[in-house]
Amino acid sequence: MKKTILLLSFLLISTVTFAQKKFDDKALSYKMELLDGQSKSFKEILKKYKGKNVLIDVWASWCPDCIKGLPKVKELQEQYPNLVFLFIDMDKNTEKWKSAIDKYEIKGEHIYASGGMKSDFGKAITLDWIPRYILLNKKGEIVIFRAITADDSKLLTTIKNLK
Repeated sequence: MKKTILLLSFLLISTVTFAQKKFDDKALSYKMELLDGQSKSFKEILKKYKGKNVLIDVWASWCPDCIKGLPKVKELQEQYPNLVFLFIDMDKNTEKWKSAIDKYEIKGEHIYASGGMKSDFGKAITLDWIPRYILLNKKGEIVIFRAITADDSKLLTTIKNLK
């Protein structure tokens, strides 16, 4: 009985998670830091990529799964040069964030979400695990809301089929 309830709960959460088409106001209004020290809302950051497909990688330098997934992300960058790679860091401070970008030679757009996974932004996107990959189409709609590996089959298929 417990297994059935757990399975049904998982299926319900998965359905709701994948069905989300846009970020809520709490996520969009969250202020984030750019590499140059500027602060912008997530909405302002996303506006820059209007008309482009975007893969958001929510990660942190302390996360072994995030670091382990970077080679696959780099492969995706080579395969899909027109896909924007937006890295949202969840570290506790900006020094670790900036150091990790250099250390792991992470290419793409970088922003820092202060407060880590339990921040208002983390709560707004129901962040329960990192890495977390979110895929946006050219209309800015969320087509994948939760993938936890860069080689997730649904994520890869969806990226391949984006126009």
